[in-house]
Amino acid sequence: MTDATKLKALENVHRFFQDGGFADALAKRVAYRSMSGPDAKDDDLLPYYHEILEPDLTAMGFRCSYLQNPVAGASPFLLAERIESPDFLTVLTYGHGDVVPGYDDQWEEGLSPWSLTLRDDAWYGRGVADNKGQHLINLTALREVIAARDGRLGFNLKALFELGEERSSPGLRQVCKERAQALAADLFIASDGPRVSKDQPTLFLGSRGSAVFELSCTPRAGGLHSGNWGGIMKNPGVVLASAIASMVDGKGRILVQDLLPPPIPTPVRDALARLKVDSESLGRKIDEDWGEPGFTAAERLLGWNSLEVLTLHAGNYAKPVNAIPPAAYAHLQLRFVVGTNWTAIEDIVRTHLDQAGFTDVQVKLIRGSPATRLDPASSWVSWAKAAVKDVMGTEPAVVPNLGGTVPNDVFSDILGLPTVWIPHSYPGCKQHAANEHLPLSIVEQGLAMMVSVFWELGEAAALDACNRHRATPVA
Repeated sequence: MTDATKLKALENVHRFFQDGGFADALAKRVAYRSMSGPDAKDDDLLPYYHEILEPDLTAMGFRCSYLQNPVAGASPFLLAERIESPDFLTVLTYGHGDVVPGYDDQWEEGLSPWSLTLRDDAWYGRGVADNKGQHLINLTALREVIAARDGRLGFNLKALFELGEERSSPGLRQVCKERAQALAADLFIASDGPRVSKDQPTLFLGSRGSAVFELSCTPRAGGLHSGNWGGIMKNPGVVLASAIASMVDGKGRILVQDLLPPPIPTPVRDALARLKVDSESLGRKIDEDWGEPGFTAAERLLGWNSLEVLTLHAGNYAKPVNAIPPAAYAHLQLRFVVGTNWTAIEDIVRTHLDQAGFTDVQVKLIRGSPATRLDPASSWVSWAKAAVKDVMGTEPAVVPNLGGTVPNDVFSDILGLPTVWIPHSYPGCKQHAANEHLPLSIVEQGLAMMVSVFWELGEAAALDACNRHRATPVA
């Protein structure tokens, strides 16, 4: 790497970090209690747009506008555009300014969700990892590239922000369908979610999908004395537990063939084989004998489906009585990869339960979101790996899809974009919990990586990767 412009941007972003500028900017963002949930109010959320994002984006030459949310009561979207030439590559990025509740009383002494605190080489505060800190890293790197190139990028950039990600992004899919022209681009690059591990820079190319469904068994209106009726009347708790056991065994292996994906594609299996996914990298001991037998931990977590019991209820756990409960309920979740027929999950589970003799167990799909995955062999993946390696010295880990779920289908399926995520967090960051934190090492690496990525997007190699991707479309 010899380009003086890129070196200047890297030096400036490093200085901004070392001199405390980044910490000041992050503290300002953490102080906004932009919590979203069922009772979220725009009065609490919109100031993050008006007082934080819009001033920063306008100062960098973006034109900001609002896209009204088609879902009643949901917050609008902020669209910022920086168009230098209709002939340039166009990139779409994304972030969210909402956070989960603070759970103030659960934080360790000396820590607060609404004040940035430095402890043990990490910054603590709500949103530092999810997602305020991550999109601040990207915007900071972008600003330094623009400054180093004397006010230009060499590509066009559109930035879409929302205030509802923590309440399942209401309206995001609809607005992207309705405003597809305004959001048209050649590539999607954004940051959310965790790295493979704290010390390993990572790219991920999509996410597993999620389908939550309810099972219920309600044979009667009231409870029955277990001494007078036990042995001659059906116990819905036993029925439901047995029905679940017919779907997933005691080692976590899915037993319903139609809930499984097709075989792991070779490029995906090759990418997973290069990952270090174990107790050490994840920071918590994993159960080696859980899940699909014969698979590596990386394949079980990132390349296959899992069926989880989220809730299981019968009777009164706090005050058990000598009665056969009148009903039993459970919520199950299928985490699934590309190729799973998840939209037919009600029919699949209904057929299985009938064949297994559980005709009195009802099934209802509650919610679901698709799985997505850019082919690891895409030219854009090779390009992104090279951009990261240029400043890190080694290639990043490439994760075909997250084990969790982000709204990647909005960008890959609705807008038809190749998607590359560059996360600036790690599995132990405690997002959505007390003591959320972001290690300084990840921030400093993230700033350097994003300077390299944004700088390289203005170079000929990025346009070449785009043309090669178009010539060889991937599934």
